[in-house]
Amino acid sequence: MKPLAGRVVLAADHGGFALKEAIKRHLEAGGVDVLDVGTGSAEPCDYPVFARAAGEAVASGRAWRGVVVDGAGIGSSMVANKIPGVRAGMAFDLATARNAREHNDANVLTLGAGYLAEELALQIVDVFLSTDCTVERHKRRVAMIDAIDKSRGNTPEDPRRPLSSRSSPSMASPDFDSLVGRITQILTSNPSLLVPPTCGGSMAGGDACTGCPIGGHCATRCADTVRSMIACVGPGCRVSGAPGGGEVPKDLAGFIDHTLLRADATYADIDKLCDEAAQFGFASVCVNPIFVRRCAARLVGRSPVVCSVVGFPLGAASREIKSLEARRAIRDGASEIDMVIAIGALKSGDLRYVEDDIRAVAETAHDGGAILKVILETALLTDDEKVAGCVAARKARAEFVKTSTGFSTGGATAHDVELMARAVDRKLGVKASGGIRSAEDAEKLIAAGATRIGASVGVKIVKEARGIAASSKSGAKEAKGTY
Repeated sequence: MKPLAGRVVLAADHGGFALKEAIKRHLEAGGVDVLDVGTGSAEPCDYPVFARAAGEAVASGRAWRGVVVDGAGIGSSMVANKIPGVRAGMAFDLATARNAREHNDANVLTLGAGYLAEELALQIVDVFLSTDCTVERHKRRVAMIDAIDKSRGNTPEDPRRPLSSRSSPSMASPDFDSLVGRITQILTSNPSLLVPPTCGGSMAGGDACTGCPIGGHCATRCADTVRSMIACVGPGCRVSGAPGGGEVPKDLAGFIDHTLLRADATYADIDKLCDEAAQFGFASVCVNPIFVRRCAARLVGRSPVVCSVVGFPLGAASREIKSLEARRAIRDGASEIDMVIAIGALKSGDLRYVEDDIRAVAETAHDGGAILKVILETALLTDDEKVAGCVAARKARAEFVKTSTGFSTGGATAHDVELMARAVDRKLGVKASGGIRSAEDAEKLIAAGATRIGASVGVKIVKEARGIAASSKSGAKEAKGTY
């Protein structure tokens, strides 16, 4: 039986009954077809009975996806995952709900009623039901999970059949070689699940391809492949580089956050910034928070995204205020956040505060579907402090580390970029910003490991890189307040 797309099975024990009923009302109000398999009251009962019923409804195709609620969400997840064909994931916030779907293609969501407010739980359910697993590397890994069931001879049973007539899956562990063979068979018969090895360098995830002689220099030695990948994936794509790779391709626009953070920037200046970003194909426009909504509206249907700054330029605001800034910017249309690290705390050696400060903003950003770049202000730090800041950013799940605000005593240097790329083990992007005034400056920083360039003279840089002489008047105006 094929899954009935749209039907959602709900189940709960006595501890999750009230929340299950709230979810049921919420879904039915939105026109969702709900299959409720119990429990029907707050009288004490056993959660395995109902978690199994929900899992079997999904596995048999009677439901498209399932939501199971108990006191903590853990036990129901364990039960549901015993059923062949079920991939149950427990979520405790919007980010984990999204991850369960995007990365694991979970078809059953488990929730802990004792740990979730009703409003948040309803939001989690909405994210779970509206998110798809589309990235090929994640789909490949999901196929490997399914292969484990198949290698054990497990197939989903119809829960309407009597227990006495169902097959009993073997409890013995599968032979490792057999499991590997089964996974190989699935991937061979479904080549679309494999990521084609078209380039040997460091791609969006930051990991160099195994055995590749290029060793992280895709942008210099596989330029055509990188360009085609960026064109396919879009402006959110990140391409890593490594030092010593040789000459960097001249077309730098896709690396650039076109930036205007001057206090005297006018609406007309911001509109021009957006139009230039679209014209030249920049990765984003980076603006102060009051301009985010204006930029988002002007860039509708165009490729650059909107980036906003948080805790800028001193980094001395509380984490609560930084999180609030980020949340508002995301609501206004930002999909990238550049936050300034707690510089004083970092220099004092209070790495716990630094990491918690970043994590608070990272969680807010990820809840809103945005990425986070962490500004270190390298001109004020020792090399050891720079490394410590990078490590904290990685632990806190930021996507980028960034050199400078452009408002301090110095900007980006090739030394700092290379040091930061090593410190994050090339698992995060590195954004170079501050004092970048020419294509030559940008190329040196990209060669050192920068995967993004922040500059207020982006048009000048791109024209130089493309061999187009910018007028001295234009160049002088763009250089004012260089970021």
